[in-house]
Amino acid sequence: MFVKSKPIILLATGFGLGLCPVASGTAGTLPGVLILLALGSLWQGPVLWQVVAAVGLGLIAIPICAVAERHFGVKDDRRIVADEYLTFPIGMIGLPLVPWMLAVAFLTNRVFDVLKPPPARQLQALHGGTGIVIDDVISALYSLAVNHVIFRLVGQLLL
Repeated sequence: MFVKSKPIILLATGFGLGLCPVASGTAGTLPGVLILLALGSLWQGPVLWQVVAAVGLGLIAIPICAVAERHFGVKDDRRIVADEYLTFPIGMIGLPLVPWMLAVAFLTNRVFDVLKPPPARQLQALHGGTGIVIDDVISALYSLAVNHVIFRLVGQLLL
């Protein structure tokens, strides 16, 4: 089983970033920034494409996290960070891929992931990969709302 799931475990742990002894979720969110940069022109295209890409990444996270949870034998093990990095792009929907906005999105994403505002904390009790990912989706939606407010207030001055 481990040999077959090894590539999935590598993805689930954020290519090893989830193995950080401190702040594994923060370290594990970093690939999300790289994913956005890799999407580049697609992400700067129509918002509908951004939504489709973000939903697709979130859906991909569910089975990856489910396999990793079974592998580690612990509900939402801290080493599993695919939920962090694959839902991070949600917080950037409709926003420009500029360094300051990526930094703001990273910060707000981490704050809301730690706080787990309603209904994020309650939904993480769901079984398997869905429970692991859904709280990050909800937190990313909170992050998205705050990021748009920040962009409207500050962004026009910086662009």
